[in-house]
Amino acid sequence: MAVTIQEVARAARVSTSTVSNVLNGRHGRMLPATKLRVEETIARLGYRPNRAARQLRTGKLQMLGLVVPSVANPFWGTFAHLVESIALKSGIRVLLCNSERDADRESEYLEELWADGISGVLLCSSLPSIAHVQPFLERGMTIVAFDRTSQLGDPALINISVDNSLGSRLATSHLLELGHRRLAFVSGKVTSVNRQERLDGFLRTLDRAGVPVDPALVYRDAADRAADRAADRAADRAGDLDAAELGRLAARELLARPAAPTAIVAINDLFAIGVCAGVRDAGLRVGRDVSVVGFDDISLAGLTSPALTTVRQPLPEMA
Repeated sequence: MAVTIQEVARAARVSTSTVSNVLNGRHGRMLPATKLRVEETIARLGYRPNRAARQLRTGKLQMLGLVVPSVANPFWGTFAHLVESIALKSGIRVLLCNSERDADRESEYLEELWADGISGVLLCSSLPSIAHVQPFLERGMTIVAFDRTSQLGDPALINISVDNSLGSRLATSHLLELGHRRLAFVSGKVTSVNRQERLDGFLRTLDRAGVPVDPALVYRDAADRAADRAADRAADRAGDLDAAELGRLAARELLARPAAPTAIVAINDLFAIGVCAGVRDAGLRVGRDVSVVGFDDISLAGLTSPALTTVRQPLPEMA
């Protein structure tokens, strides 16, 4: 049977309000010995505050919602871990949701979070339009958007991001400095703000360098094409192809062309790791025959052979 706050108060020989003050960090005028006695009693009896009751009293729930595209990508798994670690230091729990960058799914999650009393959400979708969050802002939900530059102009919506265009320009400039002039860009569908910014950075860097852009080397719908090519292998797996596999199939197609690229910029590290596999499938060597650059600097980037050249996002600082 659950221990009540009244039982804690009786065992510690204090009032219930004193126990409540200890639980909520309000012990500035409390004798240290009283605070210690209450804490020891809470630990000895195994008392756990009733979250629902606390919400009724304060109107707030000590939880944050974290909506990411998918923790199947190590980048988002790492980010979620960092956010949770930081939140726990303040006694805040994190509820994780995977949206697959689907606006309807995001709206459903936001509705459920709001219904559960969670009014603070970290939204990591980077969708071109986030008008679907406006109703929640109007209700009073506070949303921090991750990795986007365009906002709704509402002060309740804050943005945390790197300069994706600059990162892509750095990656492309690095390859140009190595002497490459046949550069390819590999991505899935460019349906998010950060992906569009990275593609724009790639194209603008080539233009400023006077290097012609070959449209055939801008591989921006890898998901559709890769799924088509996978159909004859296993139709039931076609919908489950991950970013690494898409990058691998994209590299195979690009390198099979008469005027194949000598360098490839990938939209993120998972795509880049797949591209490296595709380079090896073609009987070529990464870093010698074909240069590859990723984006994110996930933990797997340093485990490839050779280690993946990538643009690092400062995840701890962003979290």
